[in-house]
Amino acid sequence: MKHILILTDFSENAWNALKYAEQLFTATACNFYLLHVSDFINYPLSAISIENNEGTDIEAFKLRSKEQLSAVLQQVETSFTNANHTYFGLHEHGLFLEAIKKHIIENNIDLIIMGTKGVTGMRKHIIGSNAGDVITKVKCNTLIIPKGVNFSLPQEAAFPTDYTIFYSYKILEAVTEILKLSKGYIRVMNVSKLDRKLSKAQEKNREYLLDYLNETFPKNNSFHTVTNKSVNAAIQCFVESREIDMIVMVAKNLNFLQQVLFDSLVEKISFHTTVPFFVIHE
Repeated sequence: MKHILILTDFSENAWNALKYAEQLFTATACNFYLLHVSDFINYPLSAISIENNEGTDIEAFKLRSKEQLSAVLQQVETSFTNANHTYFGLHEHGLFLEAIKKHIIENNIDLIIMGTKGVTGMRKHIIGSNAGDVITKVKCNTLIIPKGVNFSLPQEAAFPTDYTIFYSYKILEAVTEILKLSKGYIRVMNVSKLDRKLSKAQEKNREYLLDYLNETFPKNNSFHTVTNKSVNAAIQCFVESREIDMIVMVAKNLNFLQQVLFDSLVEKISFHTTVPFFVIHE
């Protein structure tokens, strides 16, 4: 039984992420916990219309969001009929990240799934968004579903890496689990700058990863080196040329993760907003 926390702000993006999760884990027994946090400062409820000065009444505000959560659960009941899946509604009023951490512990959560707004409604830089905060500050595997992404089994998953970290069993187990859902392919890619070779430590990490994937997915893996000054530009090219439908990254490799997710303009790098991200924590 998997325990999956789905974050919702009652938006179309959140519903799309929920549909993606329902289809991705269609053959897996799951408890889905739909969490809404009514945090005025860090997680505004754009879907709630506050009239007649209800905005000054915290209890009325909380009641409205609880009603919306109930409405989502009713929609789930009429839309999904998978006997493997059970849905629970969770409502918190308080700090966004603290509420998530609380329910990870209380409900033994294996995975967080959330939608993002894409380019519209986001800052020019991705850092500072709720998705960015969850990825970097909450130690739980997280699947990010960009706005408008339609579900498809992840047949081609890219694994960008600079080989600077050792891939522990917990990391590799998470990679294995997501790929076994679709029996897809994993494409390990390293971005190389001109005249720069891997260090001995990087070579060792690469060999370990190669041995593991050859044993676990003997016919479903490949290793690639892309030469480019920009990590993001290299990934963009790789995603387009290979028709990648999921990107897998490791949160432990924070410097590399920041280069990919947080240092680029989303207007120029589109894979942030068109391909789901699976971020693995140890």
